[in-house]
Amino acid sequence: MGHRILVVEDQKDIAELIAMHLRDLGHRVEIVGDGDAGLQAVRSDRYDLVVLDVMLPARDGLDVVRTMRIERIPTPVLMLTARSTELDRVLGLELGADDYLTKPFSIPELQARVKAMLRRAEMAAQPPPASERRITAGDLSIDCEAREVRLRDRPVPLTSKEYDLLCHFARHPGRAFTRVQLLDAVWGTTYEGYEHNVNTHINRLRAKIEDDPANPRYVLTVRGVGYRFTDQR
Repeated sequence: MGHRILVVEDQKDIAELIAMHLRDLGHRVEIVGDGDAGLQAVRSDRYDLVVLDVMLPARDGLDVVRTMRIERIPTPVLMLTARSTELDRVLGLELGADDYLTKPFSIPELQARVKAMLRRAEMAAQPPPASERRITAGDLSIDCEAREVRLRDRPVPLTSKEYDLLCHFARHPGRAFTRVQLLDAVWGTTYEGYEHNVNTHINRLRAKIEDDPANPRYVLTVRGVGYRFTDQR
C-alpha cells in the first residue's frame, strides 16, 4: 500500500484533481474542505503527508500548520498558495511548512514534490549511526535522533526541514556544499529553480542558532561554492 495523504482544500475540483493524481502514484488520499476539519483529522489520525491550502474557510492553512507544530504534530506539510510574494512563502515555512507550491502548478511538479517529501521523511525515520546521534559544536548541541537542538542548554525550536538541514551539516563538519547538493540531500530534488529554498532556510536557521547571524559561527558561507558547517568541536 502507498502512503496515506490528507488533502485540505476547499475548492472541490482542485481537491479531486490532486487526489486523483496522487492516487495514480499508489497513495491513499482523503479530502477535507476546511481548516478546522483538517486540524481535527491530523490530531486524531496518522498521515504521512498533508497537502494544505492556505486560503481555507473556518481556519486558514497558516493557522493549521502553526497549531500542528505547537502541538508537536510532525507530519510533513506541503502548502498550496495563490499568493506568490516571497513574504507569504517565507511565512508559511517559518510557521512549520516543509515545502510549498504556488497556484497554478503543474501536476508533474506536484507529484515530484510529494515523492521527494515522502522519500525524505522515510530517510529521516531511519536511526542514524551512534556517532551521529548527538553532535556538539561550541555551545550548540544537536540530537539528530530525538530531533532536539539546544543552545547553551536552552531548547531551540526548529521546523522539520530546519532540523534536516542542520543535522546534514553537522554530520559533515567542514565540508562545503553547493545549494544544489543541499537540495538533493535535504529536499530530494536537484532542480536549480528551488535554490531560493536553501537560502531562505539558511537565513532562518542562522537567526535561531547564531548570536550574530551576520557573522555566523556554525553555518558558514563558502564564497563561490555555498555553505559548510564549522569543523570546531
